Amino acid sequence: MDAKDGCIFCQILAGTRPARMVYEGDELVAFEDIRPQAPTHLLIVPRRHLPSLREAVEEDEAVLGRMLTVASRLARERKIESQGYRLVINNGSWAGQSVDHLHIHLLGGRAFHWPPG
Repeated sequence: MDAKDGCIFCQILAGTRPARMVYEGDELVAFEDIRPQAPTHLLIVPRRHLPSLREAVEEDEAVLGRMLTVASRLARERKIESQGYRLVINNGSWAGQSVDHLHIHLLGGRAFHWPPG
């Protein structure tokens, strides 16, 4: 079994698991988190299975940059850009990564504190 076969995000991309999509592009998708931690909590996910940022290579620079521009676009669309929002990439289990497929959390709609817990 390929590692991506058991990946919940790959299942969402394949259409075998439901998700509330908010963006679909050639390289990326974005959907609502099923356990939101803020009024706006979206996940921005590359279509290509990449377990974490640790595995990213130079050829991934374009898609990594695209993830940020899509995050900015989604923040504007949800009207959270003026008060601020948080982007999070958890890399590895100690950082809280629970799905082994690179993704950015876009969180907004409430105040956040620093440092995060």
